[in-house]
Amino acid sequence: MKRQTTPQSESQLQHSCLEWFRLQYPSLSMMMFAVPNGGKRDTKTGAQMKYEGCIRGVADLILLIPKKGYASLCIEMKTPKGVQSEHQRTWQREAEKYRNRYVVCRSLEQFINEVNTYLR
Repeated sequence: MKRQTTPQSESQLQHSCLEWFRLQYPSLSMMMFAVPNGGKRDTKTGAQMKYEGCIRGVADLILLIPKKGYASLCIEMKTPKGVQSEHQRTWQREAEKYRNRYVVCRSLEQFINEVNTYLR
């Protein structure tokens, strides 16, 4: 009998991806960072974040290394059934317009493939 496993949340998936990246590319570990735009916040915290410059729809992870004609690699993490919001699609178009590579990753394997392809 196969054991049923609970699918990873987007947060758990992102953590696994960052953990792999930092082990695989320790010299670049400070150049990949999370953008803390997600999650539920109270009105005051949301207003403070907007005041400080947060922009809706920004990718979850950014690898700030120019490669292959791109300025950076922007990674939106999604569960297998997750869907980009309209704000995320708008931000994607803007990022791509300025020569940033933008990908949506739904698994650790997909993340590994995208990062390795970008960096090699």
